[in-house]
Amino acid sequence: MGQTLTHKILREHLVEGSLEPGAEIGISIDQTLTQDITGTMAYLEFEAMRVPRVKTKLSVSYIDHNLLQTGYESSDDHRFLQSVAARYGVYFSKPGNGICHQVHVERFAAPGQTLLGSDSHTCTSGALAMIGIGAGGLDVAAAMAGMPLYLTMPRVVQVHLTGRLRPWITGKDVIFELLRRLTVRGGVGKVFEYAGPGLESLPVPERAAIANMSAELGATSSLFPSDEITRSFLISQHREDAWKPLSADPDAEYAETIELDLNSLEPLVACPHSPDNVKSIRELEGIKVQQVAVGSCTNSSYLDLMTVAAMLRGKTVHPDVSLVISPGSKQVLEQIARDGALADLIAAGARILEASCGPCIGMGQAPPSGGVSVRSFNRNFEGRAGTPDAQVYLASPAICTAAALTGEITDPRKFGEPPAISLPERFYVDDRLIIPPLPAEEAEKVEIMRGPNIKPLPRRGPLEDDISGPVLLVLGDNITTDDILPAGAATLPLRSNIPAISEYVFSRLDKSFAARLREKSGLIVAGNNYGQGSSREHAALAPMFLGLRAVIAKSFARIHHANLVNFGIVPLTFADPNDYERVHPDDVLEIPQVRRRLESGERILVRNAATGEEFEAAHSLTARQVKILLAGGLLNTYAS
Repeated sequence: MGQTLTHKILREHLVEGSLEPGAEIGISIDQTLTQDITGTMAYLEFEAMRVPRVKTKLSVSYIDHNLLQTGYESSDDHRFLQSVAARYGVYFSKPGNGICHQVHVERFAAPGQTLLGSDSHTCTSGALAMIGIGAGGLDVAAAMAGMPLYLTMPRVVQVHLTGRLRPWITGKDVIFELLRRLTVRGGVGKVFEYAGPGLESLPVPERAAIANMSAELGATSSLFPSDEITRSFLISQHREDAWKPLSADPDAEYAETIELDLNSLEPLVACPHSPDNVKSIRELEGIKVQQVAVGSCTNSSYLDLMTVAAMLRGKTVHPDVSLVISPGSKQVLEQIARDGALADLIAAGARILEASCGPCIGMGQAPPSGGVSVRSFNRNFEGRAGTPDAQVYLASPAICTAAALTGEITDPRKFGEPPAISLPERFYVDDRLIIPPLPAEEAEKVEIMRGPNIKPLPRRGPLEDDISGPVLLVLGDNITTDDILPAGAATLPLRSNIPAISEYVFSRLDKSFAARLREKSGLIVAGNNYGQGSSREHAALAPMFLGLRAVIAKSFARIHHANLVNFGIVPLTFADPNDYERVHPDDVLEIPQVRRRLESGERILVRNAATGEEFEAAHSLTARQVKILLAGGLLNTYAS
C-alpha cells in the first residue's frame, strides 16, 4: 500500500511512536517561526530552558502583529526580540518586512520539511508541501531547544479536486465550501491533503489561502503536493534549490476522501460571526457596507492586490465606504509599486496600511458602531474587529473590491471578465530587512534588552491532590481564544506582562471574572470545541496565573488543549455529554484524588457539592501529558 504525502513527511521526521491514527507521536522539527505577540513569551520560555543556541535548521522571529507602538511596551518587546534573535541564532524579520506566513512562503518554506509556529495559521506553508503546524509558544520553544513536537497522529483526509476555477472564483471559495460542509470542528484531528486534476488551476497564492484557513476547520495541518507549479513559484522567488517533487503515492489510502468539483463553485461569503457561517453571494447582495479591508495572512499576496488594483483602476471607492489595504510583505508592496498597481490603489481612494496583520487582530481600523465590514481575512469572531456590534463578513479580494466600489455586497461577476493577472517570472527580492543570525562566538556577547513591561515568566507548583472550587463560568460551544483573552490594541502590548494581561481574561463575557478567579480558585465548564482560534498560549497562561485549575468541556480545540496541559491546567471532558446540563454557575465542584487518579489511570469522579450529585469525567491525556500535569507544567518537567 502506498503512502500519503503526510505519512511520507512524518515518517521521515518520526522520533517516537507509530503513525497509527490516534497514537501519540513525536516528530523532529526543521523550522520554527514566532511573531511578536507570541514570541516574547516563547523566547522567555526558551531562555528558561538554558539552551545556548537554537537547534533547528532554521528559526525566524517575525515582527508583524503589533506595529502601532502607541506606547513603549511594543517597542521594548521588539527590541527584546531582536536582541534575543541575535543571541540565540534566530533570523529576525524587522517591522515592515511583512506578515510571518506570507514572508515564510516567499523566503523559507521548503517541500518535505516540518515547520512549527506560535501562530495557528502556520499551516499556510502547506501550500509548498511543508507540514506546518500551529502551537503554543512553549511547544515552539521546546522545538528550538531540540525537543520533538508531540501530537496525536491525525487522520489524513484527501480533498480530490476536479475541474477548474471559473472566472471570479478563488481559493477563498474552495476553503469556504469546505467550511460550509464540515464546520469549524470538521477538521479536528485531521490533516487535509489536496490532490487531483483541479490542482492545475491553483497557483501557489491560491493554495496558500486554502492551506491558511484550514486552521478555521480546526485541522492539524493542510498541504499540497510539490509539483511544477510549486517549482515555478520557487524559481520566481530565486529559491529553485529548495524544490523537490513530492506527492502521495497513487495507491495511497486515506481515512476519508472529499470530492470537490471546482466547476461547481460560486462566490461565497462567511457571515457573522463564524468562518463556517457560509452563504452564496446571491443570498447577501444588497447589504450596505461601511468598511472594506483587504489583507491578512490569508489574502495579501501579489496576486490578490493586483486583482484589487485592476478592478479599481480608473474608478473611485464608494463615498460611504472606507477601503484599507494591508500588503502581506515588503516584497508584495514593492512589486506592486514597481508594476504601477500601487498608484491605481491610491488614486481610487484606498488607504495603504503597513505590511502587517493590523485590522485582522484588532489593531486599528475598527468598524463604526453596528457597521458592516467586508474583509478578506480568516476570522470574524464577534468583537474581534474592535467594535462589539460590528457585522464582519469574510470574502475573496474580488468580492471585497466589488463592495468597495458599489457600497454594498455585490457579485463580482457583474463586473464582466475578471482581470488577467499573472505571477512574475522573477519577483524582486530584497532581504535586507531579514537579519541573519550572528556566528556563535559573536552571539555570546550580545546583551538582551529587557524593558520594564517584560515580566518574569509565571509558573505554578505541582498538581494538587484534590481540586475543588466554584464554577465561575458555564460556556457554550466554540468558545474562542478571543473570548478567553481578547486581541486588540488594549491587550496586545501586554503579551510579555502576564500580571497585567490577566486582568482581561474573559473580559468580553464577564468583566468580573478575573477578580472572582483571583479571589477564589475555580473551574470553567464549557461545550464543544473549547478554545478554538488562535494559538495564543496566554489564553491558558493568564488563567493559570489567576488560579484556574481545571476546565471541564464536551471537547477541546487541539492547540488550546495542549496549552492547558503545558501550563498545568487539567483539561477534562464529560464522560456523558448530558452531564453538562447538570452543572450551573456558582455550583461548587470537587474532584477528589485527581492527582492519584490521573497517575493510576482510574476513573475521575466529579462531585457537585451544591446538589450532591456525581458524574464521571474523562480525558484524552497521554502518559507524557499526565507527567506534565503532575509536575505543574512543561517547564517544570523540563527543569526536573
